[in-house]
Amino acid sequence: MKLSTLALCVGVALSTSVPLQLHAQESEEAPKWDVNNPQGEFKDIQINVNEGTWMNVDMSPDGKYIVFDLLGDIYRIPAKGGDAELLVGGIAWNMQPVYSPNGEYIAYTSDADGGDNIWIMDADGSNQRQVTKETFRLLNSPAWSPDSEYLVAR
Repeated sequence: MKLSTLALCVGVALSTSVPLQLHAQESEEAPKWDVNNPQGEFKDIQINVNEGTWMNVDMSPDGKYIVFDLLGDIYRIPAKGGDAELLVGGIAWNMQPVYSPNGEYIAYTSDADGGDNIWIMDADGSNQRQVTKETFRLLNSPAWSPDSEYLVAR
């Protein structure tokens, strides 16, 4: 009985004298959020710190440098002491740096592409490049294989 009523209602609706116009809406993608190019005004300020919390720290295999994250940036400091050198900075959140066992690279997590993915750079901070392009799940905590050829993340 209910199916007959539904069919009758649909039939009446389609046979009315009011023209039925169906428009295929053009799918317009919303602008993609760019972490490195936020909307609105902002200004850079300098913050001097001598300690931090919730930091990730790793030592280079040769024992010469310590790499760490602080407030979304990644730094390198000589293990014997001295000034910290900014390796990766900016608006994106960069964290969890870890040296490759051969000391040539540093893997880290960054949201520079809009979500947490794994990136690598040369040990001096140059040649930064994204190695994962996960869009559904976030990737964190990179770890190297002993031969420095592979990365895993969770």
